[in-house]
Amino acid sequence: MKPTRLDQKFFGSTRGRIVTLLRGGPATVEELAAKLHLTDNAVRAHLITLERDRLIEQKGVRPSVRKPHFEYSLTPEAEQLFPKAHDALLNQLLEVLKMHLPADELRGVLREVGRSLAQAQGSPRRAEDLEGRVRQAMKVLEELGGAPKLETHGRNFLIRSSSCPLSVAVAEHPEVCQVAEALVSYITGRRVKEHCERAETLRCQFELVAK
Repeated sequence: MKPTRLDQKFFGSTRGRIVTLLRGGPATVEELAAKLHLTDNAVRAHLITLERDRLIEQKGVRPSVRKPHFEYSLTPEAEQLFPKAHDALLNQLLEVLKMHLPADELRGVLREVGRSLAQAQGSPRRAEDLEGRVRQAMKVLEELGGAPKLETHGRNFLIRSSSCPLSVAVAEHPEVCQVAEALVSYITGRRVKEHCERAETLRCQFELVAK
């Protein structure tokens, strides 16, 4: 399973070194082998694993006198695993907002962000049945980086996710869960209660309360 962030242990491995090299631009098996002082076959074995994990992909062919060589690049998904400057910016912005806004006003702002985010995702016209709308909300959460699963408890629906799509912010600002709660509520048209786990591992949990 891929990490939600590429950690130092990963970068110390051969696969991590391949990912680091590919951040600098596309490369062939032969080029990677030369830089890593490995055989072509050893590099190919690591590339197979990285392709399976959707961290790299074949993208383009480089002409050669004898035979063409495939070029490998990082996938857009892999790029998202690297720390970004906007992560720090988001957390700093939230810190400033918390300094200047009362708690209830901040919650209102975050819920408005959730509703706007749901609209920005361009979700299709709401399904007529509740379960259909719940699955639409789950699809949006998945597109944002979550891994939602659906449970039913009587007339209530429960969305659980072992991966938090807003983990960068939630780790420092738990109230950001209000964004996802409002997003799910907007799409489903139901009142939603957030019961997220914010321990060492962040797990989302949203309960749709029956009317």
